[in-house]
Amino acid sequence: MQINRTFSGASWESTVGYCRAIKAGNHIYVSGTAPVAEDGSVFAPGDAYAQAKRCFQIIEKALQDLGTDKKSITRTRMYVTDISRWAEFGKAHQEFFAENPPASTMVEVKSLVDSAMLIEVEVDAVCFN
Repeated sequence: MQINRTFSGASWESTVGYCRAIKAGNHIYVSGTAPVAEDGSVFAPGDAYAQAKRCFQIIEKALQDLGTDKKSITRTRMYVTDISRWAEFGKAHQEFFAENPPASTMVEVKSLVDSAMLIEVEVDAVCFN
């Protein structure tokens, strides 16, 4: 089985020892993806909707690096720090997956690696190309 990896360049990848996403055969696993701006800072502090959208943009880039796109996503897991803001996170999810909704879970967690982060998203995908 062929294994391919892609990295986003986030400092945590080398510090912790992981990749953004890995393709094993026709399965892709995308690591927990936080709302990180190009400069490494937290993207849009306080804005749940914008942070969720940023996570999906980073995920989409990782999938493209591995030769597929969001249509291959079969499952999402959203870890959020304030479940009362579910509609804001959900709006970004619905917009991103409007034509191809995956199985999905949203759960509240105590905190993420940076207190300004409101969401972290992981996805699984299956592709046949």
